[in-house]
This record gives sequence, structure tokens and C-alpha cells, in this order.
Amino acid sequence: MTAPKLLIGTKKGGFIATWNEEAFRYDLSEPLFSGWEIYHFKASAVDPKLIYASQSNLWFGQTILRSIDGGVTFEAVSNAFSYDGGNQTHLTFDGTEVPWSFRRIWTIEPSIFDRDVIYAGAEDAALFVSYDMGENWLELDSLRNHGTSRSWQPGAGGMALHTIVQDPSDRSRLYVAISAAGAFRSADSGASWTPINRGLRADYLPDEDVEVGHCVHRIAMSTSNRSKLYMQKHWDVLATDDAGDHWREISNNLPSDFGFVVGVLDHPYEAPVVIPIKSDYEHFPPDGQLRVFKLEPDGEWKSISEGLPQKDFYGNVLRGALSVDRSTGQGLYFGTTTGEVYGSSNGGESWSQVASSLPSVLSVEVIAV
Repeated sequence: MTAPKLLIGTKKGGFIATWNEEAFRYDLSEPLFSGWEIYHFKASAVDPKLIYASQSNLWFGQTILRSIDGGVTFEAVSNAFSYDGGNQTHLTFDGTEVPWSFRRIWTIEPSIFDRDVIYAGAEDAALFVSYDMGENWLELDSLRNHGTSRSWQPGAGGMALHTIVQDPSDRSRLYVAISAAGAFRSADSGASWTPINRGLRADYLPDEDVEVGHCVHRIAMSTSNRSKLYMQKHWDVLATDDAGDHWREISNNLPSDFGFVVGVLDHPYEAPVVIPIKSDYEHFPPDGQLRVFKLEPDGEWKSISEGLPQKDFYGNVLRGALSVDRSTGQGLYFGTTTGEVYGSSNGGESWSQVASSLPSVLSVEVIAV
């Protein structure tokens, strides 16, 4: 069996899980960056030994760490994230105008084309890029200066740019998702942005055709059709076939269409996967059953949950805590707020526990081997 390494970010540190072939289990590292919240922990697809971690602490602030030796050692890189010029305010929960303020980096996304390039998504919502492995950061400020940005408001977790998707077939095309502004697409490497929220619906937005204001939780790209995307919204699971110009709901028979994660398996056939959560104020699965659902070719969702807790489970799976092993297309891994990490090597048909009793899991990422 060949199993990938896993990078696990938690509320109190990061962990690296390595497959032990002799014992036929995962071995967990000692905690890295102990005591710090690791919002995201990810390796470069170009150079898997190049790993970045975004750590945050209420008292000590934000730090970006980098390893060039596969996680053996880490060093701090630049933490100079600044909002320069342009739109100076956005809205808060009650509609009051407030100034943009940097709080933390929610997501780090190494370029899939260039080893030295890395993107970072911030709270308050902004997109940054480094062309020198994190030594210097530049805001791609056309996003924050979009004509709609003065009306952006935070979701319950803050106004975060939490998802960055690169198109492997077109290095100029980027997608981002912001809570609670919506999804945006760039066709010119971030020089300009188009809102892509047509077809999204929300009870709290009286105008069905509003350009921004939707709380998008996660987006994921098809591996067979790069113009096809899947979305887990605050409520509703959706798909688009035209790079986000039009979305359609595909929630169908899910026990709940609220949730935070969406991923895409591509073996034996392409299928989005989601983990339903009961509601936006009851952050645990319906009926206390931790279930993963896969969309079948007939448009119905199938539970793929053998080996997962099916009674009295009251944890959550956060938006960065599910990852697909792209080297096989059927390896699937996720972590919970109750500190478990689960893995499946067969597209979710059966699951085993990778780790337990961890702090609340914020992110899980695969390093293919």
C-alpha cells in the first residue's frame, strides 16, 4: 500500500502523519508550533519538500513559516501584509462602515506552476502573492478594490478569503471564495476580477440577482472539465459548467445541504463529495451520524461512510479540513473539530482512523508520495 503524508493543522499546533508500512498504520509527529493555531499547512505541488504553515495566536498575531526540507525544520518568512490605497472601508454585521484591517492568513496556496510563487488569502478579505517563497508579499489589490467591495460584510467566522483555486489548464485563471461576499474569477492572474454568483440564492438576500453578498463556504474544481466547479454554500450544494457564469443547485437527496467542505474524486468516475452538517447554528451532522456523501452519475447522493461514527457524533468538519489525494484520485482525508482524522484509500467506500484526541482540526492537506 502507498499512502500519502498528511499535513494536519489544528487549534494548538501542526502535525505530520506518515504511513508506517510495517505496522500498517499512520505515525504522528510530535506537535509542531505547539500552542499556535495553524489555519493552513500545505506543501508545494512543484516541490513537495517545500511546505508552508500559517500560524495565528490571539496574543502574538500572525506568522508564516516555511520548510525546505519536508518539515524537518521551519523558519519564519515575511509577515508584511499591508492594505495599500484603494477602498478604505467595508461593512460590518450591522451595516456600519469599518476600515479594512489585517487579522490573519486563512489559506496559503503554493503555485502549481512556479516553485517560488505562493498565494495567501487574508482576513479582512484580500489576496496576496509572493514571488520569492514568502520573503516579500504583494497585494493583488484589484480584488479588494472591486466596485462591490464597500458592500462586503463578514460571515460568522470573519470576512475571510478562505479558498484559492488555480486552473491547471490555464495559469492565468484564478478563483477565490470570500465569506460573505461570494466567489470571484480572474482571467489575468489577478489583475482584474469578475463576481461569479449568478444562480446562488439566500433567504437573507431579498434581491435574487444580487452581484455579491453570498456566504460561499468552499469551491472545488473538476479534474476532467476545468470549467466545471462545485460549491458548498452556507446552504445549498451547487455546480457550474461554465466557470461560474451560471450555477445550479445539486443538493437533491442530501439529509442537509448545509456544510463547509466539498472535494472532487476522479476514480472510478468523477464525483463531488460533501459532509452535511445539520444547520448554521447546529454545527454537527444530522442525527449525530458522521457521513460523507458522493454524487452518483444519476444525480443522487450516496452515503460512503463505512467505518465512521454513526451514533452520538457532535463535531464539525471545517472548510479547510478535507483533502483529496490527487495522485490516485480516490484517496480522501478529513479532520474534525473533535480531534479525529479519517482516511480512505478507496474513494470513501471504507474509512479508518488516522489520528484521534488531537486539538480541533482546522486543515488537512495531502503530500502525494
